[in-house]
Amino acid sequence: MLNPNSVGGLNLDWTYSTAVGNYSSQVTVAEGLVFFSANDIYALNADTGALLWTFTRGTTSCGPLTVAGGVAYAGCGNGTVVALNTRTGALLWTSQAGSYIASNPAIVDGVVYIGSFDYNVYALDATTGAFLWSYKTGGEIYSSPSVVDGVVYIGSDDEKLYALNASTGALLWSYKTGSFVFSSPAVANGMVYVGSTDHNIYALNATTGAFFWIYTTGDEIESSPAVANGIVYIGSDDRRVYALDAVTGTPRWSYATEGSVISSPAVADGVVYAASATGEMDALSASTGVSLWHYETACVISEGGATSSPAIANGVMFIGTWGCDHSNGGILYAFSLKHGDSAMSSSSDYRPDLKTLHPDLNLRPR
Repeated sequence: MLNPNSVGGLNLDWTYSTAVGNYSSQVTVAEGLVFFSANDIYALNADTGALLWTFTRGTTSCGPLTVAGGVAYAGCGNGTVVALNTRTGALLWTSQAGSYIASNPAIVDGVVYIGSFDYNVYALDATTGAFLWSYKTGGEIYSSPSVVDGVVYIGSDDEKLYALNASTGALLWSYKTGSFVFSSPAVANGMVYVGSTDHNIYALNATTGAFFWIYTTGDEIESSPAVANGIVYIGSDDRRVYALDAVTGTPRWSYATEGSVISSPAVADGVVYAASATGEMDALSASTGVSLWHYETACVISEGGATSSPAIANGVMFIGTWGCDHSNGGILYAFSLKHGDSAMSSSSDYRPDLKTLHPDLNLRPR
């Protein structure tokens, strides 16, 4: 199990290389499979990295996937949303949702929610792809929706965070930040948190949009926040990962990375996993920010609109990259504890294999 005591023993388990970069290389792990997009959509065996299937949308690339109920959903560059069988990659349906889509779809109660560069938030029937409703913002949408308690929260390039009724698309409230909202909102304990390229992270009342607090970093925030155990974790282009008190915004710690932190941190079992744009991976103590593990890839993890966040599942950490070895290729990395004694969460967990023990008859007491 990965935790603060064992994570320092992470080793490279396997890699999978693509001919073109993982420009939308957010990794999704479900049903024992790893899904990611590198122009085409790939499904791999999570244990071995073996290829199960690929899906090609002609000359149009597709973005990050969300898996629900045996179906993988993704938005594509020509404005279509596709639904694929997770086991075979067979196309189940396709639906037109505006223009270019960078947003990661959210699937809740049989509905697909997604943003588009045509300024709209769309809601589609998850079974058929039928159009249910749309809401037009004032700018292109990079942000991915968060759907909680019947409300869709999503940011827009018009500098606003929106809260929409999930059933009808009706506007509940909006809040204007000081610049673009590429960040995807996180909702926890009645609060919604989102970053803006005005260098700030905002905390708002999830029901009313009322302002609670703001924290200013040293550069733009494109990263999306992660919230765990009363702490908000977020990256900034100022090359730092921040941990802030979720109620007050008071900083708990910050950690300096080697590159901008555009992708979103992942938090699991007391460890924060963060990726910097220049290809470094860090595992940090969630409580103190102390570095527990560091790994340098030969790739780019995020740049401009291309981002990948770590995914943690079943004791394995996955990350997608592109621009590896100065080429356009991409590499999906899988790290685990399989190859070392550090797979033990503590020394008391270890018991030797009795079959490997043999007496040494030369030993004599002193």
